[in-house]
Amino acid sequence: FAMLLGAALQITNAFGEPFLHDFDKVYAGTFAVEHPSLLISLSQVSETLFILTIPFFLKRFGIKKVMLLSMAAWVLRFGLFGIGNPAEGLVFLVLSMVVYGMAFDFFNISGSLFVENEAPQRIRASAQGLFMLMTNGLGAFFGGFISGWVVDSFTVGGVRNWPYIWFTFAGYALVLGIIFPLVFKYKHVPTATPAAVKH
Repeated sequence: FAMLLGAALQITNAFGEPFLHDFDKVYAGTFAVEHPSLLISLSQVSETLFILTIPFFLKRFGIKKVMLLSMAAWVLRFGLFGIGNPAEGLVFLVLSMVVYGMAFDFFNISGSLFVENEAPQRIRASAQGLFMLMTNGLGAFFGGFISGWVVDSFTVGGVRNWPYIWFTFAGYALVLGIIFPLVFKYKHVPTATPAAVKH
């Protein structure tokens, strides 16, 4: 699943900016077209803020639910891109940028922390290396290859049908979210708070 979610990350890295730049002709003069870098920077701000919430979510809900939240966020990330545009759909583009922080952090950072905590000391470095290989290595490779094929499939005469492209990616993330809880077996024991211990 780290590899499969790494593919989702590669999709947004590879086609996020080309998607926004394709609005140049139809929505010329709009804020998002004139300042796409500012719009994309919202994703970076969101990513920074969601990192701060990871300890709380991991302690309260555990890695399984946190990963499910990540997959739901990927569905929203791609789905909001599918219905968004720089004019009346600008709010959907902004929401997609905001939800990216949860989508990325809750699988990449949380997954790394989970491996760090669960792996025995003698294989911890190897486990972290394997996790990185799956996400940023194989995941990025397969994500780039498959997403390129999807984009080409919905491109006619040099014109990309972005809604179909993003809804396909949203469907991919949704399938992951359905399968994951069925095959990932892990029982989380919430960390007791001082108040809970006292009572």
